[in-house]
Amino acid sequence: MSWKRLARRLIQIALVLLGISFITFALVMLSPGDPVRQMIAGNEDIIVSQQELDALRAELGLDKPFIFQYFGWLGRALRGNLGFSYTVKAPVIEQLMISLVPTLYLSLAATVFMLAVSLPLGVYSAVKQNSLFDWFTSSITFMGISIPNFWMGLMLLWTFGLKLKWLPIVGGSMSFRNIIMPALTLGIVMASKYTRQVRAAVLEELHQDYVTGARARGMTERYILWKEVLPNAMLPLITLLGLSFGSLLGGSAVVEIVFSWPGLGYLAVESIIYRDFQLVQGIVLWIALMYMVINLAVDISYTALDPRLRKAGH
Repeated sequence: MSWKRLARRLIQIALVLLGISFITFALVMLSPGDPVRQMIAGNEDIIVSQQELDALRAELGLDKPFIFQYFGWLGRALRGNLGFSYTVKAPVIEQLMISLVPTLYLSLAATVFMLAVSLPLGVYSAVKQNSLFDWFTSSITFMGISIPNFWMGLMLLWTFGLKLKWLPIVGGSMSFRNIIMPALTLGIVMASKYTRQVRAAVLEELHQDYVTGARARGMTERYILWKEVLPNAMLPLITLLGLSFGSLLGGSAVVEIVFSWPGLGYLAVESIIYRDFQLVQGIVLWIALMYMVINLAVDISYTALDPRLRKAGH
């Protein structure tokens, strides 16, 4: 990727983040509930005088017009200050960093499981097209795609936690035993999708003219598969892998709620329930930033791995 194109992409990221921050801020302001009352009383039935509410609202700048509030928040955000969360009693940026670690840990575990399953199954299904193994793999992956994450998580909890008692039901800590079931829940659905993508990509390459030419020159099928087909087939899958990892880093809220996993998804749901608007705003901006940065990294790696794109860039 050329420096000019990279600069253009960075400008696009900045503009998209600006738009997302404005829309999110507007939706948060229009959402029901009074963050000042929630800050003072929480979920308890405490009577708060209007004078107390007005004083705190003025102190936080919430009595100003919407546009002044937004630009005030934007100025602080550009300096790295995303506000203060009144539910966890900590700066938003600090809480985001704390919650990112469990989500990153879970995302890596699910991605490793997905690659370990989908790559060999997809390649072998393509090589053995229309065989019994190919039919069985296609059926299993179709079922895996169709199953919702929350149902898969509940079935794993019921089977391995409640009935067999092999794994803990209640999570919360980042131990190896606690991460197995949430990683499997995410990894099984991802592996089902990725297996079909790998199979389709390998099949497409196997029908290319260069494969026919390699066979005519007497090259073995194993050499053609590993040296010619797989490097070309993996290129379009890099984008899918990057987007999948980006969505995982954004926080798989349903899975994290089911397994009480203290990641970004769990934090997002909690902040919405307790109307912690500063935290909601920070989470949305953080997820958007991670998604676009990962997408940019995928584009850069794609250009580095494909000689045709490098040649076009020059």
